[in-house]
Amino acid sequence: MDNIAGYIGRKATSTTNHILNLFAFTYRIFVLIFQRPRAGRALVRRVALERVYFTCVQALPIIIPIALVFGSMLIIQFAKVSGQYDLGKTMVMLIVRELGPVITAILVILRSATAITIEIGYMNVFHEIDAIEMAGIDPMRIVCLPRLIGITSAILCLFIVFDIVAIIGGYLIVWVFTYIPMGDFMTQIGKAITATDIAVGIIKTIFFGIAITVTCLKHGLSIKKLTTDAPFSTSKASVECFFYCIIINVITSILFYM
Repeated sequence: MDNIAGYIGRKATSTTNHILNLFAFTYRIFVLIFQRPRAGRALVRRVALERVYFTCVQALPIIIPIALVFGSMLIIQFAKVSGQYDLGKTMVMLIVRELGPVITAILVILRSATAITIEIGYMNVFHEIDAIEMAGIDPMRIVCLPRLIGITSAILCLFIVFDIVAIIGGYLIVWVFTYIPMGDFMTQIGKAITATDIAVGIIKTIFFGIAITVTCLKHGLSIKKLTTDAPFSTSKASVECFFYCIIINVITSILFYM
């Protein structure tokens, strides 16, 4: 019994320390946003744009079909029971508030989170981070800050694309390929969607982007000696990112629904 209690205590302590370190790491990166040094701006901008291109633009062929499938299937299912549910409000609540942020976060975790952890881990193992520090440059500004800005911006863009494609594209697919009466579906959407719905989705995606980026950067920087540690750290970072996104999603939904 003492061994179990000791294990639980050590685990709780290490988990708390890890979470506090993540908050401190996030704070250190955010401080850099308000600093405006003359040198290095072009490099930060270029790396951030590369992250946006990789995470958002190259993911469009993946997110668009997913959005069409989810949007059309939800419309078909709830249109059959439109007498029991307000179709417009239901679609807004499911897609804009819930599915949109979560699905884009999962896509970013599968696509970019793993890439960042491996990339930063290799940079650390091959002493590229040390070389940046020896050159008198803060690696937090050159390596971490642009990735935080790029991935957070990319996940926000993917969320907007997912919502538009799921609602409008799903409606068009149902209207063209089925005989389900849609009535004034777009009018219902226009009446149902509010500033709160949009704010909930945006807040979730921003926090998702920050949590994913910071977690992956932290795990990548923890790879110090062997490249064979990269798969383990990458897997751990991905699972941890997913867990944090679920927690953020639940807390945000509770705060806005209460």
